[in-house]
Amino acid sequence: MTRLGRSGEERAEGAGDGPEAVALEIADAVENLTTLWSLAAQEAVLRLSLHQLRALRALEAAPGVNLTALAQQLDIGLPTASRLCDRLEAAGLLERALHPRKRREVQLWLTAHGRRVLGDVAARRNQALTTALAAMRPAERSALSRGLRAFLATRDDGPPGQDEPEP
Repeated sequence: MTRLGRSGEERAEGAGDGPEAVALEIADAVENLTTLWSLAAQEAVLRLSLHQLRALRALEAAPGVNLTALAQQLDIGLPTASRLCDRLEAAGLLERALHPRKRREVQLWLTAHGRRVLGDVAARRNQALTTALAAMRPAERSALSRGLRAFLATRDDGPPGQDEPEP
């Protein structure tokens, strides 16, 4: 079996195919995918920072959360989350509303404009990924898909040996 090297040349499978070598290749691929993702987001109707995009995605997944929950989910401080929401609100992407039963709590909601911006970013990212995948041979796409499914299955199952009894 052969594998691609850094410059695209094929090389024989061997010692460089261990978990550490493959991890380095995956890290390189993830870095490139992150760049592709970031460029697609920057081409969207509104240019959003990574924190802004993460906040919008979090609100999409959990509409009506409060500021504390959002800050915890994004792993940022409360003042930073508040300023982030101020900017998103000023851009018309998020709105704040008083909780119907807890007068001191403010809920955060995506606006219709915020949902459209997220849709635009997702569509651009999907198109960029589709373009990259279209440049691959069908067998390469199939192998990538199988490999990703296997990787995700191991992540879902937890670390190897976790269900094994201790000696």
